[in-house]
Amino acid sequence: MISPRRCVGAKGHYISKKTMKSQQVGWAQARLHNTTTNYNKTMMKTSKMIVGCLGILALSATLTACSDDDNDSPVTPPDSSVSYVWGTDGGFKSCDHVLFDAEGKEAPEGKVIGNGDQNFVFKGQQTLAKGTYLLRGWVYVASGSTLTIPAGTIVKGDKETKAAIIVEPGGKLIAKGTATEPIVFTSEQAPGSRRPGDWGGVIVCGKAPNNNGVLAQQIEGGPRTKHGGTDANDNSGVLQYVRIEFAGYPFKKDQEINGLTLGSVGAGTTVDHVQVSYSNDDSFEWFGGTVNCKYLIAYRGWDDDFDTDNGYSGNVQFGLSVRDSRIADASQSNGFESDNNAEGSTAEPFTSATFSNMTFLGPKVFDANFQNTTDYLDGGKMNPGNGSSTGRFQAGMHLRRNTRLNCYNSVVAGWPIGLILDSEKGNTQKAATDGLLQLHRIVFAGTDLTGSDFNKVYKDELYDYKTKTTDPSKKSFSSTFFLLPANGNKVVDQWVARSWQGIQSIIAASTSVGGALQGSFAELQSNNWFDKSATFVGAFRDASDDWTAGWANFDPENTIY
Repeated sequence: MISPRRCVGAKGHYISKKTMKSQQVGWAQARLHNTTTNYNKTMMKTSKMIVGCLGILALSATLTACSDDDNDSPVTPPDSSVSYVWGTDGGFKSCDHVLFDAEGKEAPEGKVIGNGDQNFVFKGQQTLAKGTYLLRGWVYVASGSTLTIPAGTIVKGDKETKAAIIVEPGGKLIAKGTATEPIVFTSEQAPGSRRPGDWGGVIVCGKAPNNNGVLAQQIEGGPRTKHGGTDANDNSGVLQYVRIEFAGYPFKKDQEINGLTLGSVGAGTTVDHVQVSYSNDDSFEWFGGTVNCKYLIAYRGWDDDFDTDNGYSGNVQFGLSVRDSRIADASQSNGFESDNNAEGSTAEPFTSATFSNMTFLGPKVFDANFQNTTDYLDGGKMNPGNGSSTGRFQAGMHLRRNTRLNCYNSVVAGWPIGLILDSEKGNTQKAATDGLLQLHRIVFAGTDLTGSDFNKVYKDELYDYKTKTTDPSKKSFSSTFFLLPANGNKVVDQWVARSWQGIQSIIAASTSVGGALQGSFAELQSNNWFDKSATFVGAFRDASDDWTAGWANFDPENTIY
């Protein structure tokens, strides 16, 4: 016996099967009557048989359309009231909605960001629901548009399309996580199979000044976007309690998107509590801009940890970098890398960012057997096999090409070289001598050399840029400058590598070195942005000062998302 069920008719009204059957049979009989009126009487018997068959078929179709459930809940049809508005932008498809289904079709409640095209332009205002999404292709957040991602959301980057989010000048990304519900941009690969460069990365561009002109600076990594302007307080959104993992897919050999790229981003933008892990290029890179940042973690990246270029003049406080002893870039990996621009010119604004309370833990800190050779530095189990070249580790700080970066109250431990002040292009050494580049209250520990004067020269000897030779009878300019009494720096001779025990070993490695000096903000009295109660050296005050708790992750390759 068939249990009684009900189907939904027009406007969601319930229709019984008996009524439905009667209607269907009637409709079939009426249609058949119209088609058989010209037949002669000798065909009547055949016609009646056809009527019976059509009635059975109509009833069967009706029953098939009904729910197989035994409850009386009506079937909710798809929301057809949501309209996607399409257009083009710079030759790419654009739309005022950003969510699609797996086939790239419109889906207001879809779980795919981007329609699957390599380049897709979002032109609208949209807030996603908390959940897990797949990011496909290069998704541009165009000028005037805002994409809001709620706390606790996970966005997995598609490897095939080298997925990336690119916020263009005038656009905004609001990614505001919390200490207990961070927002995570990560690989779509399974736990244990994730590698650097599994997807593109996050790029944010704005209208703050750089030293290359208004909308004249091409962003690194391949996307179309140009950035730069005159608004130092430009607002590109919020990145707060955010993790970015396994980014940096090479769109060409040795040309990758960084983990987080900030191009001419203004001081109206909020950036704090951001961790970049296993980036296939730099972890953080600023190209111009004035944005201020706090609580940054560069974890086991491929190339440089904190790279500043093209007139970046913001402030950064409380930064941590931790290296994987088997991963370094062919260009030589550094903690800091800083240029005024690629030519080392005097273009203004100068790169003059101010950093304080930084900790750079190099490859020797958690590997007593470390060897700075290309054989040892093979990428280990994290080598992505995507053509990215490996090289050697170089310096905790490589400052070159006319930069005027400043750093205070910081720790450099376990790097082959502590400091390189490089005057091959421009005159970084003169900027240091003139007080335009300041390095005060910095502790070096476990470095093979305190200083060197040139890229890929592993000698603490004075370098002659004309003859490209060193003078073994004299210490490098970099070493001599670092140890000037007026700078208040120190080199710790007694130092040993540690065993890896997660965040507690990180904090211990920092505080054990930083304790050799007392922090101060004497040079920054007129700068009201810094937390001047942090009168300690390094990123952490003591063992209880764990500002990574709850939101950071030091085992992202095995985390289940």
